[in-house]
Amino acid sequence: MPRTARSLGLLSPPEARALYAYNARVFDRYVRRVRRLPWRTARRRRGIGHESLFDTLVHVLNVHEVWLDYILRGRASDAELERLFADRSRHPKDWSGFRTYARRVWGAVERYLARVTPRDLAQPVHVFWMPGRYVASDGILQATFEQAHHLGEIIGALWQDETEPPEMTWIGVTRSGGRR
Repeated sequence: MPRTARSLGLLSPPEARALYAYNARVFDRYVRRVRRLPWRTARRRRGIGHESLFDTLVHVLNVHEVWLDYILRGRASDAELERLFADRSRHPKDWSGFRTYARRVWGAVERYLARVTPRDLAQPVHVFWMPGRYVASDGILQATFEQAHHLGEIIGALWQDETEPPEMTWIGVTRSGGRR
């Protein structure tokens, strides 16, 4: 029996778009929460993966950009990634730079997802730091789960400061609006 995209566990284009609508909404909730904190608190080194809450949010944007605007679009040559990684705008130092960078990343994500096809999602992709065989659909899941893991770091840091984190559950964010 031939293996179809569904039997391989690949995302469909509507599923990829729904997942990224969630990613953007939940990410925005965390940006708003961290922005309400004093700048010194947002930038404090906390020993989490990317040290500060602000830098962890920047890293999440970096992940979405490299996967959906570069790797999945076939722009993952060493030279292209080297130029991307050297781009100083990918490492904003304030909320103004963050806002500009976030618009760039989410715009690129939206453009990719607007025209993604089942064939695109089944396309093999590869980057030097990820061994093994995988396809574009896996890259979308990789970026999604990496965001979730880093938001988990932020959740822990917020609770340490006795600050309640925003709603982030799939059902709370996508079904009921997640208002608390």
